[in-house]
Amino acid sequence: MKPARLRRIMNLWPPFLFAGIRVLELGADWRSARVALKRHWYNGNYVGVHFGGSLFAMTDPFWMLLLMHCLGRDYYVWDKAAEIEFVAPGREAVYADFRIDDALLEAIRTATAGGEKYLHWLPVEVKTAGGEVIARVRKQVYVKRKRLPPA
Repeated sequence: MKPARLRRIMNLWPPFLFAGIRVLELGADWRSARVALKRHWYNGNYVGVHFGGSLFAMTDPFWMLLLMHCLGRDYYVWDKAAEIEFVAPGREAVYADFRIDDALLEAIRTATAGGEKYLHWLPVEVKTAGGEVIARVRKQVYVKRKRLPPA
């Protein structure tokens, strides 16, 4: 599937659609993503700021999806763990930017070359357009090279 098509599908996916989450960009090379969450009456909490579950949901699948596509079909990639730190109340649109670089891919390939599992923490900050950090999210991914058929 091409990134542009997946982006359109994700924007219609009920958990994102009904939370006000929009995937603004999925890089053509699967190396980046940009996600937005606008504040609406239906996605705020009791005190009128972004609901924490929506802040977390906007970051949830992206590290796994990007790595799956960058590494290819020879690897298992799963989310293993996550944590979120709420830094400031979010009263306006917020954004999360994800980037995969060559160094990360090389480290994963090296660590899994012999068939070992590899656990890696990946951070992302949720920020306002002006750069104020609203939340810090860390996701741990599990990666393992699939067993190759005998030669």
